[in-house]
Amino acid sequence: MQAYRAALLSFDDDGSARYESDGLLVVGPDASGRKVIRASGSYAALAGNYPGVRVTEFPGRILAPGFIDLHVHFPQTDVIGSPAEGLLPWLEDYTFPHEARFADQAYAVAMAGVFLDELLRNGVTTALAFCTSHPHSVDALLEESERRGMRTIAGKVLQDRHSPEGVRDETQQSLVDTEALIRRWQGRGRLGYAITPRFAPSCTEAQLRGAGELAARYPDVWIQSHVAENQDEIRWVRELFPQSRSYVSVYGDFGLLRERAIYAHCIHIDDEDRALLRDTGAAAAVSPTSNLFLGSGFFDYAGARHVGLRYGLASDVGGGTSFSPFHTMLAAYYVGREGQTKPGVSLGPQHLWWQHTAGAARALGLEGVAGNLRPGCEADFVLLDPRATPLLARRTQQARNLDELLFAMIVLGDDRVVERVAVDGVITSKVPGPAA
Repeated sequence: MQAYRAALLSFDDDGSARYESDGLLVVGPDASGRKVIRASGSYAALAGNYPGVRVTEFPGRILAPGFIDLHVHFPQTDVIGSPAEGLLPWLEDYTFPHEARFADQAYAVAMAGVFLDELLRNGVTTALAFCTSHPHSVDALLEESERRGMRTIAGKVLQDRHSPEGVRDETQQSLVDTEALIRRWQGRGRLGYAITPRFAPSCTEAQLRGAGELAARYPDVWIQSHVAENQDEIRWVRELFPQSRSYVSVYGDFGLLRERAIYAHCIHIDDEDRALLRDTGAAAAVSPTSNLFLGSGFFDYAGARHVGLRYGLASDVGGGTSFSPFHTMLAAYYVGREGQTKPGVSLGPQHLWWQHTAGAARALGLEGVAGNLRPGCEADFVLLDPRATPLLARRTQQARNLDELLFAMIVLGDDRVVERVAVDGVITSKVPGPAA
């Protein structure tokens, strides 16, 4: 076993933060040999329970759960920061041409390392990721994740229509490839597979029906897609699927709403849609930097809370503008203050942090497994320096309570706050930096 002494940040079931200014985190194997949190809490209360266990001390630092990115596009790493008038032009001008490059397996393998380096450098230890329509893009990402011991869930994009040559797939072959990838990767170590229709307009009814049949055949796999991000997209869906009540219900009509189904955006939906997502066990991936960047709209936190829809935060790179959870949390704060159709919603710093850790784990069906420092959780955590920059140091030194401390890091923080990252119990001595 290994033990670490620092301030500790974890979360209770109600989403409130638990903070120990002088804490002890004990990591060791469980009965199956997995590296898990064995104990976390006050140093004074716990230290005597582990005689002979070496304690590594990190004075002035905070140990916190590794962040979870609930929706991110592996092949769009190099698309980030590309200007466009909106979602559909951005896809046509940047995303599809770049994703076509992943037909080259060597390119996909090289990009997998770049992508995972960026996640880890920003403290993200679990990700639900889109790959491209090329099956080897999934192999490239999950093989590299396996080598690093990371928890990654990923899937081959399904898009057999309204897509250009180079990324468009063939209906039956796409389903055969998806099933083969499920059998290869689902439940292999800490890896998982996600059935991944790109979005309803990119899929024929036959492809969506086949995806739903696979989802029924393999209930433990995840499902991921996009829904109700953009008004032009919604009009298009209405034309393509006139028999469905709404964009959300299209996925339900094909058996793609259930537990472990994550739908990005969920902006332009009503309470009936929210209730459908809630009742089927599906959850929303809130992507505020992407929604602001593409002018798509604002996630309705008040509506989600009213109905009881589960949700968590996501970078949505490359439409999203940063891999940094701090940037994402800050953008969510802006949305919570300014973007509501229902007034009175203000997202506190504890709730913002919960959305990117324990809340995201709950949305994924991984509550008690990832996103927290409670006993039994996997040993993925970050070491944070609340004095990483001069201005941040000045502000955090003046923090009068936990909310002020967390909020200062959200507003002023970036990847420099993440000093070290632990993946599967192995703590790095140095976070990977940019390539030379």
